[in-house]
Amino acid sequence: MEKTFDIVVVGAGPAGLVATVAAAGKGAKVLLLEKMEKPARKLRITGKGRCNITNIKPEDDFLTNIFPDSRFFRPAFKNFSNTDLVKYLNSAGLNTVEERGGRVFPASQKSWDVADVLVKEAEKKATVICRAKVSGLYTDRNSVTGLCYEHDGKQKNISAHAVILATGGLSYPLTGSTGDGYEFARHAGHSIVPLRPSLTGLELNDYEPINVSLKNIELSLAVDGGVVQREFGEMEFTGYGIGGPTVLKISRNAVNAVIANKKVAVRINFKPALNRQQLINRIEREISAIPNGSVPDLLRKLLPAPLVTPFVKKIQIPANKKTASFNLSDMDRTVNGLFSFQYYVSGFRPFEEAIVTAGGVCLREINSKTMCSVLLKNLFFAGEIIDLDANTGGYNLQIAFSTGYLAGQQAAKYVNTGYER
Repeated sequence: MEKTFDIVVVGAGPAGLVATVAAAGKGAKVLLLEKMEKPARKLRITGKGRCNITNIKPEDDFLTNIFPDSRFFRPAFKNFSNTDLVKYLNSAGLNTVEERGGRVFPASQKSWDVADVLVKEAEKKATVICRAKVSGLYTDRNSVTGLCYEHDGKQKNISAHAVILATGGLSYPLTGSTGDGYEFARHAGHSIVPLRPSLTGLELNDYEPINVSLKNIELSLAVDGGVVQREFGEMEFTGYGIGGPTVLKISRNAVNAVIANKKVAVRINFKPALNRQQLINRIEREISAIPNGSVPDLLRKLLPAPLVTPFVKKIQIPANKKTASFNLSDMDRTVNGLFSFQYYVSGFRPFEEAIVTAGGVCLREINSKTMCSVLLKNLFFAGEIIDLDANTGGYNLQIAFSTGYLAGQQAAKYVNTGYER
């Protein structure tokens, strides 16, 4: 074994960087290893380059957005909350702003600035080595003794008193998230909850590509005929199906249902602000204005132009029918279609396009108060490698920051005191 460190952190994403800072802040000698050429690659592109750092909602409201078990996350959140994170970043020189829905962003609107602040803080307090690909952990009975990694074409062995795995998930693999940590955890005896994409687009059956964005719609997810989730806001039709904020919110449940071979459908309410009679009145006014118009002429008054043709096909009214001959059946079909425009879901977009990974190291095998393995007394976990994920809105990054901070503190405490989990 080469040089000994108190703690080795594997993965220089948000969880690993914060874990490094927290551990070093408690006096531990920390080595942070990152296999990519630069730390925080995924963080630098998150939020379409803007970086939704966290959400400032109160604890109970915040935790309703965490899955599959928000109770597991509560100790980490209490230890390093959303307000603690904002104060820390502000003190480190990053100004932040709060936007609609409690979402917090860097004032510069640049993800790069968030990454740079965290990297600088880690480099001040610890040894950071990039292009260092960890190939495995060394274990002895119920503890980790060190690890091996490759750097500059040479294989190196490092001994450590504790190891923190913060290797991320499988989403955006080009940034370095290729699932290495799951194999390390399996080798150490841990169970991995099946991995699947989350916060991702959905593919549709009998779908002809449309390119249009919609605002102020209600999107419902139906599983085996029953509605299980409703979201209000924005969505978009794409080359493969649907995407956008409301789709991302329902995608976790949709993906799980598709994997379970259930019958999955999405239903779009284009006019959620109207009741049935109000919509009928609106349609009647439009018909009166164009008595000699066709069905597509009428629908162009009610929908974006790219949706008119697929809508006409769905409601099965002849496109050449004149509005003057509209009958009760035509009205019902039009109203029902505007309130519940349905497609069946055939699949979902892959990890390469998903924002986060659902699944990971089983929560039952991690002490939620320390982020330490219940199988090995000095192996800790942080971030997306854990079976925790969340809705959009800053929640997933807070999972990384909170679990990273707690893991770093507790790993340092273990090194300093040798406590048993």
